[in-house]
Amino acid sequence: MKKVCVTGATGLLGTNVIIKLLQNGYSVIALVRKKSSWLGEENENLKLVEVDLSSDISTLLTDIDCIIHMAAETRQNLIGYDEYKKVNYDTVVNLFTHAELMGVKKFLFVSTANTLGFGNTAFWGSEKAPQLYPFTHSFYAQSKLAAEDYLLKNSRNTEVVIVNPTFMIGAYDSKPSSGKIIFWAWKKKLVFYPKGGKNFVHVEDAANAILNTVENGKTGEKYLLANENLTYKEFFKKVNRITNQNPIMIAIPNKGLSFLGLMGDGLRRLKIKTNLSTSNMKALQICNYYSNQKSVEELGIQYQPVDKAIEEAIQYFIKNPVNHKKPAPKSWFFINLSYDFLRYIFVGNNAGFAAVICT
Repeated sequence: MKKVCVTGATGLLGTNVIIKLLQNGYSVIALVRKKSSWLGEENENLKLVEVDLSSDISTLLTDIDCIIHMAAETRQNLIGYDEYKKVNYDTVVNLFTHAELMGVKKFLFVSTANTLGFGNTAFWGSEKAPQLYPFTHSFYAQSKLAAEDYLLKNSRNTEVVIVNPTFMIGAYDSKPSSGKIIFWAWKKKLVFYPKGGKNFVHVEDAANAILNTVENGKTGEKYLLANENLTYKEFFKKVNRITNQNPIMIAIPNKGLSFLGLMGDGLRRLKIKTNLSTSNMKALQICNYYSNQKSVEELGIQYQPVDKAIEEAIQYFIKNPVNHKKPAPKSWFFINLSYDFLRYIFVGNNAGFAAVICT
């Protein structure tokens, strides 16, 4: 039985990955901050270990065949690069150093599609495309790219494979994280949407791809885990159809988003935490599209329709209700609108706010 060590185990992707690993006969050690955060089923082949990932974890890596590193800092309101570097780069260096020391055969790093160049309606981004603006100005994406570069340059005895998932939707989104985008349209009479678009993928497909990468991923390679390229309007129309709704849909002008970005830049200069920034607002205006050709051909992934991912996410939310409503700050109308929009749209690649921006 192969033994795998997993970080980021309690997030949307992490939960789905562990379920797939256990179903396929793996023994899993999940490194978590709190055992109580694990919401999956108990299993004799799953061991939860509370640990600080910046500490010496070498004793936990005895006889480990592969590390799957998914834990990340994805919040978009942090002020400086160092706050992202501490988790997204320094932790990777620490884990990989101990992996090499303990003879771990493979290190699988879950990064983000935004370290790679995106395409548009005419062509799609690929694993060979260099990172593009606005993600070159994202501290999150920069820190993930720095970690990728470190791993590829310093791999000696331990194989390194990188996967770059896009925007994941599906079940077991307990926070919720990226699934918050569904709540922007679900049960709404008015749906405000940005004019851009991005790539969406069923989280189950991303988990299957990671499982296949453990077995068949080539060292030194990157694999985009991507499926359907959709505008935000197209995505919300899918949500509306699946939930039998017909809300009024209103496009948010690009100039309005750009103005909010400038406001955010000013707040950041005053050391005030905010999700708003010029680069974050620009990310909503572009068609952030990618190709899955490499993962289909080399990993044998058969991607499921995004409609199925939306349906399964909604069914999970119905069975596991969470209080998604938080009070908006007292301000004039458009700020309230932007706050609500950001709260539901900007939600995370692996957790939190980063869904639209980071994946």
